[in-house]
Amino acid sequence: MCICVNCHYVDRCTTYHAVEGQHQQPHLTDTPSFEAIEPTINVNIRHQGDTIEMEWDVVGCESFTAEMGKWSKLRPGELVPT
Repeated sequence: MCICVNCHYVDRCTTYHAVEGQHQQPHLTDTPSFEAIEPTINVNIRHQGDTIEMEWDVVGCESFTAEMGKWSKLRPGELVPT
């Protein structure tokens, strides 16, 4: 799971904005203003027949500042992205 869902900066981070784009998910903001320091992204590639699926997860970041449930606070009632 992407650590961003529990990060204080998730709603304004350029890295998370890019991950949202890769997952074709709605953005928390259209104009991110925070640049993460040294984010580490895992890209998992799976073959499903003729289709290739890619899952992008931020697994480390020097800027990470814990705020448990931050994403859920911004999108109440929605399932947290996995």
